[in-house]
Amino acid sequence: MQNALLNISRLGKNFGGVTALADLDLDVMRNRILGLIGPNGSGKTTFFNVVTGIYPTTSGKVVFEGKEITNFSPQKVYRAGVARTFQRSRLLLPLTIMDNIALGDHSQLENGLFFNLFRRRSLAAQYREIKEKSRELITIFDPDLADRIFEPVVNLPMISRRRIEICRALISSPKLLLLDEPSAGMTHEETFRLIDDILEIKDRIDELTIIIIEHEMSVMERITDHCAVLNFGRKICEGTYQEVASDEEVQQAYLGVD
Repeated sequence: MQNALLNISRLGKNFGGVTALADLDLDVMRNRILGLIGPNGSGKTTFFNVVTGIYPTTSGKVVFEGKEITNFSPQKVYRAGVARTFQRSRLLLPLTIMDNIALGDHSQLENGLFFNLFRRRSLAAQYREIKEKSRELITIFDPDLADRIFEPVVNLPMISRRRIEICRALISSPKLLLLDEPSAGMTHEETFRLIDDILEIKDRIDELTIIIIEHEMSVMERITDHCAVLNFGRKICEGTYQEVASDEEVQQAYLGVD
């Protein structure tokens, strides 16, 4: 589709005799929030892993901004403009908030020995820039955290850690952000607040497209423009949240209807 940022064509992924994705077709429209729905084991995270180059495809194509990125390395996918978070926290707990966020922009950082030893002014300028970018991002989520960016993340609550992980993904200014169950491990109230944060980010950052995996259906109803439902690696339904939630096959596969 002409206005699609990401085009998935007949995407397949097998692990031995197990089919994790099968003939998946999906167009992700620019500047929208797509919800990826499905029971455990339906292929949602596998889809993220294939798109971001963690797993090679078995078949099919991944096209981003009109250019094929099928089986690109994670580094090349990142440089193309795709960033992600993971279901399980990947923060380095002894490091500071700023350190963890800065890691998301590693390709832009000069870290060679010569640069660090002999280009001290450039190093100081780079440090100031990354500090301001980190502070600016975290302020959108929580202004109090922005005043604590030199504190280690180990003592922070889960919602703060999730916010930092999203900021780490955003600091490279991606065009596509993949969020894998960002509310995992949080209370209902914390989840509600985090979704407010994500919607605020979407309003503030131009040209940002988001794909989100979530099991909390109230989250999907509130945050998504469009949804796709997977079951046993296949897309069984696509449409607005109301359309997929009322689909009989979706109800049988996911919503608990006999």
